[in-house]
Amino acid sequence: MSTSKVLLPLLALLSLTPWISSAVALLLGVLVAVTVGNAYADSTKRLSQKLLPLAVMGLGAGMNLEVIGRVGFQGIGYTISGIAFATIVGSLLGRLLKTSKDVSLLITMGTAICGGSAIAAIAPVIKARQQEISVALGTIFVLNAAALFIFPWVGHLLQLTEPQFGLWSALAIHDTSSVVGATLQFGAKAVEVGTTVKLARALWIVPAALTIGFIRSRRKGATPSTEGFKKPWFILGFLVAAALVTWLPELQPVGHVVEALAKRLMVLTLFLIGTSLTRTTLQSVGVKPFAQGFFLWIIVASFSLSMIYYGVIS
Repeated sequence: MSTSKVLLPLLALLSLTPWISSAVALLLGVLVAVTVGNAYADSTKRLSQKLLPLAVMGLGAGMNLEVIGRVGFQGIGYTISGIAFATIVGSLLGRLLKTSKDVSLLITMGTAICGGSAIAAIAPVIKARQQEISVALGTIFVLNAAALFIFPWVGHLLQLTEPQFGLWSALAIHDTSSVVGATLQFGAKAVEVGTTVKLARALWIVPAALTIGFIRSRRKGATPSTEGFKKPWFILGFLVAAALVTWLPELQPVGHVVEALAKRLMVLTLFLIGTSLTRTTLQSVGVKPFAQGFFLWIIVASFSLSMIYYGVIS
């Protein structure tokens, strides 16, 4: 029996304990993948895709729907402007670096909206090749992993408040899982704000995919198609869970238990996501795509941080 077959399940179980933080779980997953390998690669990928929406929905059980509505409504303006800003900058960087057109679009939309989910939704719309999808996902994954360690450090260094850090994470970290993972290290209020704003931002996958599909079809003279497009239904589950504990106060004790379990489930999910960062994934990421993703991420993160730090958005 290989080392991976024994070590991976043991570390997965350890990720469910309070002693393992989200950042440590991701790091353990990555270390397992690049050292002894992932003997359960297909299974961990499928499991992480199933556990992530469950964890997000569970987090809703510990939140107040009125707060979610207020935070989500306040975030509409800078969500729209932020997506537009990232899209314009990403397109310019793609042209400057001469990145493949479809890869550039996938990396740009992954940064602008919600990482891997946006890439997975838009890829079938533009009929991206598997290699192009792998390059975009690999780029976003590496930056997500870095954000999980860098963001809490910067947040503490600048003495950001929990709402400020949650907002910054939602605006500048690609995937929902990493937003939750980073905010878990900062505080409950950071998790609430970060998760709410990020999920509100994720809703823009739908109009973005439809718009891109329409533009591409017009250029090619074909009928608009969203075949293979998956809608983020887990966001509805998050809102339903929050509505139940808000309108039925007697469910709040149960809600807190569900939320606590969801947080541990998210840590396990981050471990499983980490195991997918194999040497093959790293090798598939070219210099130009990674450069585009990196510089776009730095620009978006720096700009949004300055807007939050100086009180322009709150």
